[in-house]
Amino acid sequence: MIPLTCGELTEIAVIGAHCDDIAIGMGGTLLTLAKHHPDLRVRGLVLSGGGTGRETEELEALRAFCPGADLDVAVLDVPDGRAPAYWDRIKNELATFRGKCNPELVFGPQRGDAHQDHRLIAELIPTEFRDQLVLGYEIVKWETDTPRPTFFHPLEPGIAEEKARMLHEHYPSQTQHDWFDEETFLGLSRLRGVQCRNTHAEAFIVEKATFTFHRS
Repeated sequence: MIPLTCGELTEIAVIGAHCDDIAIGMGGTLLTLAKHHPDLRVRGLVLSGGGTGRETEELEALRAFCPGADLDVAVLDVPDGRAPAYWDRIKNELATFRGKCNPELVFGPQRGDAHQDHRLIAELIPTEFRDQLVLGYEIVKWETDTPRPTFFHPLEPGIAEEKARMLHEHYPSQTQHDWFDEETFLGLSRLRGVQCRNTHAEAFIVEKATFTFHRS
């Protein structure tokens, strides 16, 4: 495959509808970025879970997934599964979040996600982050909405395994779900690895991007 190489990063934004979305969708990428960009600023926004034990899980998990990074995450209290009914608030919160950060890369759910909360925030992100590369991550779950990704981030096998272990460790409230286990997460990353000639990978949807050819 022909790679596109990203330059030096100073700041990224990570956005999720629920606590654990970000770690499921791009936990391996976070671990890799923290490893290679030790002074990286990570600015995060999560719509639901604020004021509950899930917020505690999320903050501890993201600290673990971003070791050494300058991390600042806000967890809101929008009711789970009701995001469309809170469109105005979410739009305003996202605009406020945009005004407090200046990332080179923005990560969020992908627009084709079957969950209404994921889909809504995916639709709103590009309305606020108009000059950044926006990468839509995938969230494995019960719905058969697995996308056909166009952009892959190869992961070192150890990173993929660490992600799967950390998800199980840091989100004990979710281990009751029959799909929330290391086999699920490693299975998906192995599949994405096959699709980009690597052992493991995380996949993203890119809706719009530009590239420039420079003379050597």
